[in-house]
Amino acid sequence: MGAANGQSGSDEFSQFLASRRSTRDFLPTPVAPELIQKILSDSLTAPSWSNTRPFKVAVATDEIRERISQEFLSRWGVLSKIMRKGFLNKLRIIYSRYGLPTSNRSIAKPYPAELKPRAERVGREMYETFGVMRGDRKARDEQWAKNYSFFGAPVELFIYVHKSLHIYAASDAGLMMQNLMLSAHAHGLGTCAQGAVAIWDDVVRKEFDIPKGYRLLCGIALGYPSDSPINDFKANRIEVEELTVKPRSK
Repeated sequence: MGAANGQSGSDEFSQFLASRRSTRDFLPTPVAPELIQKILSDSLTAPSWSNTRPFKVAVATDEIRERISQEFLSRWGVLSKIMRKGFLNKLRIIYSRYGLPTSNRSIAKPYPAELKPRAERVGREMYETFGVMRGDRKARDEQWAKNYSFFGAPVELFIYVHKSLHIYAASDAGLMMQNLMLSAHAHGLGTCAQGAVAIWDDVVRKEFDIPKGYRLLCGIALGYPSDSPINDFKANRIEVEELTVKPRSK
């Protein structure tokens, strides 16, 4: 009986993990501050490199969230137009600098050849779910802009990591973020990790007292999912055989 119950519990946990989705359309319903605190507390049960906990979280709600979102949308409006237009327009943004990334410029770099097919596939399938055609650059830019309204989520969490620990800080933050997102899922909330919001660190620093030595890694949109079909979108997963590496032949 004990073994059977254990197997049942393991299966339920696996099903719970598999049921999590990235939410890209939220209800405006506020998230209670005590629930945000509970989820953040759960996130801290994750392991950490020498227990350093080399991360900080800026919780943007209400007026702060609105100010950050509006500035992000303003900058994206400039940047997206320049990206669609000619050389002279690109020179103008370089001259004015408004809209250019102020942090995490690596987000614009091409994916490595071995990883690019996965990114292209999920992008194509997701935009098809949105009803956006591949060649419709204007519609794609409008959809991308929803990153900067945090897909309507009433809470945006900005994740900062300590520069000194490099990849280990990002690793620790990833463990913490997974706990955070699973806790949110268990409480009926949705989340979406967002690399797109990490390009304008100065906007966030204007609103929060971020310690020196920390850099913006990403954001997490947090709130109650709507019933939009996009929230049912399931990204293709790799198989375990692709995850694991083979021993060298002797």
